[in-house]
Amino acid sequence: MGAGKSSVGRILAAKLDLPFIDSDDEVETAAGCSIEDIFDIYGEPAFRDVEERVIDRLLNGAPMILSSGGGAFMNPRTRARIAEAAISVWLRADLAILERRTKRRAAGRPLLKGTDPTEKLKQLINERYPVYEQADIIIESVDETPEKTADKIIEKLTDGTA
Repeated sequence: MGAGKSSVGRILAAKLDLPFIDSDDEVETAAGCSIEDIFDIYGEPAFRDVEERVIDRLLNGAPMILSSGGGAFMNPRTRARIAEAAISVWLRADLAILERRTKRRAAGRPLLKGTDPTEKLKQLINERYPVYEQADIIIESVDETPEKTADKIIEKLTDGTA
């Protein structure tokens, strides 16, 4: 969260003339309530179950730019499905950037709710970054425009390194 998945994804989709889909939005539609409500009422495991099924359905569809939640890639089945059907991109951001960006939009981030955000982000970095290293493309998410980040992804897609 805070790496720029949605912002960069929308721009990348426009540049590649593909639809943009945010899996979190699709989960909310499928569940009929917000992600925050899913976490509060049913818990994270229920959210992850719906998320896995939604992403699998989306990957069976037409080409798109899909922004998945930060925890989706942690699911080995989802990760395998992405590897089979798509090109994965990790927008790697350091702690300072994630802190700054998540503070701007703290609402709707259930993993940070009721926690020390800095400590939770550190925990997520320690748990997730070793798994995220498996992504096909790794782009540093730095303080630049989302357009520049999208251009870096396109460069990687077209230079044959993906």
